[in-house]
Amino acid sequence: MQYHQLYPRNNRRPYRQLLLCAAALLLLFTAPSCKEITDKKEIKLAHSLEVSHPVHIAMLYMADKVKEKSGGKMTIGIYPNSQLGSERESVELLQIGSLGMTKVSAATMESFSPNFKVLSLPYIFQDKAHYYNVLDGKIGEDLLTEGEQYWLRGLTYYDAGSRSFYANKPINTPSDLKGMKIRVQASNTAIAMINAFGGAATPISTGEIYTAIQQGVVDGAENNHPTFYLSRHYEVAKNYSINEHTMVPDILLISTKVWEDLTPQEQQWLQEAADESSVVQRQLWHEAEEEALAEVKKAGVTVTYPDKEPFAKMVEPLFESFRNEPEVHALIQRIRAAGEQTAEQDNR
Repeated sequence: MQYHQLYPRNNRRPYRQLLLCAAALLLLFTAPSCKEITDKKEIKLAHSLEVSHPVHIAMLYMADKVKEKSGGKMTIGIYPNSQLGSERESVELLQIGSLGMTKVSAATMESFSPNFKVLSLPYIFQDKAHYYNVLDGKIGEDLLTEGEQYWLRGLTYYDAGSRSFYANKPINTPSDLKGMKIRVQASNTAIAMINAFGGAATPISTGEIYTAIQQGVVDGAENNHPTFYLSRHYEVAKNYSINEHTMVPDILLISTKVWEDLTPQEQQWLQEAADESSVVQRQLWHEAEEEALAEVKKAGVTVTYPDKEPFAKMVEPLFESFRNEPEVHALIQRIRAAGEQTAEQDNR
């Protein structure tokens, strides 16, 4: 499936507060986020991804399932490509109940629900099996509901792969990062990680990364295979160093104001559809990863696979720094214990 060929990218809107207000007004004057004038209910779902992205395709699957399960009594209207604002702005709209649902990275979510930062810690997951066991188990479930105190309820996780470095030179050891300005998400955990590696973390919005690398504002960035490919960042960063320093999932969120307005039956329809879409998305993601890596290689990108151990050692002090945050420290211990259990199961 050629995900990247369906639609072109949209540019980000420059004025955050103006956009947030405009989006809220649009939602308020077109229709409520959940209830309609008729006895049918529509939930508005906005996100910043392109329509060719595996997560968007999984959301379409979820919308079809909700309509099917409810016999048409409940629908989901999807607004991609930042039509209603950036990722952060969409979360803020959820908090005030002007938007029903959105997709958010766990890295962004830590600004709203602090314990989510544990999912952004480098090398917290040993491998993909460990990652899935945590997200699908009690730890993942606890984190999804934790955001309710901030008017945000998680429904499911979407796989966002592992994040690695791409830049204008190879990054094969932590010392290669010395003096390099690396774009990161607006995440304190991501900033601390790059600084621990010896680089200079530079938060820049997603829509500005291409130009920032092209003009030398930053020397590189870090992300997963499909994003590196679909964003066309490979045109300005010809070295891809797959050190897989983090596995930061995406989270499907619903406003608690909207969730609590649903009947128990409607909540069940939506939760089941979300869970089923997560299974579909993981398969789509796997296919997209393979396609993306093949395509960037065709485009002349040099792909390397650095030894992960030196990188992991450099960031170990980050884990110790959370001893003064009891809840996060406890989550770290639970995740690491889950990794040991996963390894034992694999060895049987």
